[in-house]
Amino acid sequence: MTRRTFMAAPPALAAAASAQSQSGPVNIGSRRELFVDRFLIDRMSGTALKLGQPVDQGPVIHLDRPWEGRFCGYGTIIKDEDVYRLYYRGVPDAGSDGRNAEVYCYAESKDGIHFERPELTLHEVRGIRRNNVILANTPPLQHNFSPVLDRKPGVPASHRFKGLAGTRKSGLVAYHSADGINWKKIREEPVLTDGAFDSQNLAFWSESEGKYICYYRTFKKIGNTGYRWISRATSGDFTNWSKGEEMSFGDAPPEHLYTNQTSPYFRAPHIYLAICARFMPNRQVLSDAEAKAINVDPGYFKDCSDAVLLTSRGGLHYERNFLEAFLRPGLGIENWVSRSNYPVLNVVPTGKDEISFYVVRNYGQPSIYIRRYTLRPDGFASVHAPYAGGEMVTKPFQFSGSKLLLNFATSAPGGIRTEIQDASGAPVAGFGLADSVEMIGDQIERAATWKSGTDVSRLAGTTVRLRFAMKDADLFALRFA
Repeated sequence: MTRRTFMAAPPALAAAASAQSQSGPVNIGSRRELFVDRFLIDRMSGTALKLGQPVDQGPVIHLDRPWEGRFCGYGTIIKDEDVYRLYYRGVPDAGSDGRNAEVYCYAESKDGIHFERPELTLHEVRGIRRNNVILANTPPLQHNFSPVLDRKPGVPASHRFKGLAGTRKSGLVAYHSADGINWKKIREEPVLTDGAFDSQNLAFWSESEGKYICYYRTFKKIGNTGYRWISRATSGDFTNWSKGEEMSFGDAPPEHLYTNQTSPYFRAPHIYLAICARFMPNRQVLSDAEAKAINVDPGYFKDCSDAVLLTSRGGLHYERNFLEAFLRPGLGIENWVSRSNYPVLNVVPTGKDEISFYVVRNYGQPSIYIRRYTLRPDGFASVHAPYAGGEMVTKPFQFSGSKLLLNFATSAPGGIRTEIQDASGAPVAGFGLADSVEMIGDQIERAATWKSGTDVSRLAGTTVRLRFAMKDADLFALRFA
């Protein structure tokens, strides 16, 4: 595949949170800010942004039912109060998109770790009525159904869940549901028609932008190469959508981004995280003999894929601060087949100090399954300092609250000291680096402390900067409270 640098699309009208640089200091209030991008970062010396390292927690469900099979995919995980709802396409055999053999399946869990298939008896599939199928016999809509728990204030109970499904031929058709299991079309006509849609096309209510956002599959030609691309449309009611526009990626090289899996991060919903499938067509790893040994479908081992981390704060731009893989395929030739390692949509909490995301593994093989990975809360990326030490200074901002809470980790000899500066960069009396009590340890949220204590309330509403002096340490996020 030819790689080329390309010009970014014209800047979009983005959310207020993404327009800091021209309009002066941003007011972050008491919201949590993650260091997944350079939104708050002014300069770094000896420090750098570093990708988080997902921890493998093993399989959660093997997709081995007669109506599931080796081509399951396009998954979504939703935490609905005390229930984890898992949705995924079932299809045992290769074939065209949107055919009747495809169904949508449902499993649930109380902890996000152990999943069970309920016997729903909603649809008879392959002569079996007692199954976990929620959508069937509506070709081509069961090809890529993508549900969402609608968090728009005032949504009626009957529309608590919504979803989109369809192909280029059908357009995207909107659904609604009260319970996430029994679904009805909002209307027969498609609500979006200008995309390729041959992937998972998702939507959600954006608290920060005050509207529904849909990210969907399009194609873009750059030079002589066509790329799987991402476009975006918006809506106030989930039915009437704007004309879609292509997303831009700055000066990142163009790559095939297969499923974008963009969603508001539940601990900081103004930040959209995308654990995205990166597809590498014709990049073959397995020999014919190896492919035969793992019984992968003959049409699905001559490409490979991994997962990358993208972020957005609204508008038509993704940040690609990290071109490296967020999740590599890993050991085992079965992980290096075409369209494996595709992430499931959404990140969910699965413990006090743990968040989880899920990935479909062993695509095109009888052994296909979904695997779980964990991170510390906010642990997608960090400002990292090596043993030699370094510093990071933020852009000017305003806040509300009386304490500065940090999500951080250090080694035993490492540490973090925090200085509060005024807008010009001069230390505020009593909050200089010499006044800072060094933070050592590993905590999701601990208050920064100075000789005078933790109270920073007298600076609330004023314009400040933060200076972090770090050694063998990672700073993942901060917020004021």
